[in-house]
Amino acid sequence: MTALSDAAADYLRLRNQLGHDLAEYHRLLPRFVAVLDDAGLPTVTMAAAMAWANAPDVDPVGTVASRRMTIARGFARHMAGIDARTEIPPFGVVGSRRHRHEPYIFSPTDIDMLLGGAQGLRTRFACATHHSMIGLLATTGMRVGEVIRLDRADVCSLDARLLIRESKFGKSRIVPLHPSVLDALQRYARLRDDVHPQPGTASFFVSSRGNRMVYQTIQSVFRNLCDSAGIGADAPSRPRIHDLRHTFAIRTLIGWYRGGEDVEARLPVLSTYLGHRDPRWTYWYLSAAPELLAVAASRLEATSTPGGTR
Repeated sequence: MTALSDAAADYLRLRNQLGHDLAEYHRLLPRFVAVLDDAGLPTVTMAAAMAWANAPDVDPVGTVASRRMTIARGFARHMAGIDARTEIPPFGVVGSRRHRHEPYIFSPTDIDMLLGGAQGLRTRFACATHHSMIGLLATTGMRVGEVIRLDRADVCSLDARLLIRESKFGKSRIVPLHPSVLDALQRYARLRDDVHPQPGTASFFVSSRGNRMVYQTIQSVFRNLCDSAGIGADAPSRPRIHDLRHTFAIRTLIGWYRGGEDVEARLPVLSTYLGHRDPRWTYWYLSAAPELLAVAASRLEATSTPGGTR
């Protein structure tokens, strides 16, 4: 028996004494504890809970994943009183696949086709506007609303960064830019100023008439670009422009896992970059793509094998 096994037994005994019917807990919790022990983890972590709840043997359209997470969360709440390092998964981080939109994860080829399609729009300025906006969304993971609200003064060329003012949850943040992204934004700005030398709005991205862009127009153009290129034609859910944000987050996490990075340590950085209210909500991306789940599960398995990285 390990310390975690003893803690699990105490937890189940306590809940039984309170009158709870815990048949499934008695069957599944020891399996979760075995996963934690094999990985050398002294307590519950969100990454371990996510990987166990969404293991390859779990039916992706059933309720097993959410039931496993309920069991892991209950045990985590118990462990939090014993070990301050315990991470309690938030409610809703794993839900029924039938009720949550399954994001479409764009491939690099998809992104190239979207950008190429934007170059074929009706006017040169429309081409530049939608090409720049799609490029910015794909390379930064920003929310569409944040790009729409971006003002000229929010783009700092000297420091290669963007200022996102009071976005979701009223939070502001700084988004650093890759030099190539800053370059593209500067080229767009020069064309915008040539087309609209007397701006009628502080907005960075403007329409052909010089007004701030509206979501309905951006979404409509994006939808047409996807349809014209056949992107997501066989996907269970139609690609949405917001899925560029999901794609950015998932590709970042996959890169970290494959690069051997300490994902749990770096997750708060990604959470801040994306503007999430709490790093726990960034863990939802672990269940958003089978490829990411597979990488996370392989990483967890590697830590439990002889000679594995702890």
